[in-house]
Amino acid sequence: MKTILTFAVVLLAIFAIAALCGHPIALGGVGMLGMALAVKDAATAGDKFVARGQAAGADYTNGVRGSGERWKANTKAGKDNWVQGVQESISRNAFEKGVDAAGASGFEDRAISVGPQRFAQGIGQAKAKWIANTTPYLNMMAGLSLTPRGPKGSPQNQQRSAEVATANRRKKVGG
Repeated sequence: MKTILTFAVVLLAIFAIAALCGHPIALGGVGMLGMALAVKDAATAGDKFVARGQAAGADYTNGVRGSGERWKANTKAGKDNWVQGVQESISRNAFEKGVDAAGASGFEDRAISVGPQRFAQGIGQAKAKWIANTTPYLNMMAGLSLTPRGPKGSPQNQQRSAEVATANRRKKVGG
């Protein structure tokens, strides 16, 4: 039932977007291409997009609940597609073009308008996972025997930092 509901929601979203864009699939077929298209203005379409999206929270939750194993299997099966997509993106310099398109002010405006509340909420929800992921490194560092300290700014202290960095990297990559 969840799959059918999710499919129906996705299908409705596709038709809504098609209608907003004046696509013939939502306007009765290709025979209407010669006629002027009735397209809603962007502000009205934006209002509808936000209203429908904000009202779909329960549908989103219901669609996600219980789908973890299917997500995992499908995501792993798509590895080659991911590699090809990343390579294609690299070949057309999409990362830099995206940064340029967003612009410095676009980054700042969005980060300031949504970042603080999402950051605070995310930090609160991440505590248990942060502890679980950090504990092995803290335990490893607690067991290190470092070279003796030297005076402030000395090569001995730089060596101590390098020893910790090397041990952390070894822990991460298993080498």
